[in-house]
Amino acid sequence: MRKRTRWVRLLPALLLAALLLLLLDYCGLLPHRTYTAEHFGIETLQSPHDEDGDGIDDYTDLMLGAREDAENRPTYDPGYFAGGYPPEDRGVCTDVIWRAFRHAGYDLKAMVDADIAANTERYWRVEGQPDPNIDFRRVPNLRVFFMRHAESLTSDPYDISAWQPGDIVTFEDRHIGRGDSVPHPQQRPVAAGGGRAAALSPQPPHFRPLPLYRPNRNQLRKRDDH
Repeated sequence: MRKRTRWVRLLPALLLAALLLLLLDYCGLLPHRTYTAEHFGIETLQSPHDEDGDGIDDYTDLMLGAREDAENRPTYDPGYFAGGYPPEDRGVCTDVIWRAFRHAGYDLKAMVDADIAANTERYWRVEGQPDPNIDFRRVPNLRVFFMRHAESLTSDPYDISAWQPGDIVTFEDRHIGRGDSVPHPQQRPVAAGGGRAAALSPQPPHFRPLPLYRPNRNQLRKRDDH
């Protein structure tokens, strides 16, 4: 009788602990083993370009920038900001992306805004009305931009040779992240950009930035005159 009473008392605590672990895992707060390309004999690629001239190739610079922002743990804030940029201590998954590009010397906002202004019909999410205050922070717009200006690769997590640290992956047009490690064959890609990826499916293709396109003066003028 005493044993039964003890289990009845312990059961709610065990259930609460299990729910807490599930919540922490969903939010990406539990440690998971990660793998480098070297674990599988895969050569880690380096970009032939170094945009900011700091001696670190673009692929590595982008990965380090995304990792730095993720480690800073900005407070989640999907708000609308005049000028487009949220405060450094706030943001969403897309803010990890432009901050990573900034770390490598790129102005992703300027590039996305210019491409939208020159090719508005290709960006379904803007609904014909570009808004530089928010467009570069929307996953569907970044997906279109990278479809047009980055290398498109498989999103199959079992094809580990196709993945490199720093690659970009979108999830159901709702989430975006940058790979921080090579996925194990039994895991999904590990993405810096928040914990939501655990509950979503990778959306093919995934992307590897090339030396990125530059908006020409006419495109920038068109954006400014909009």
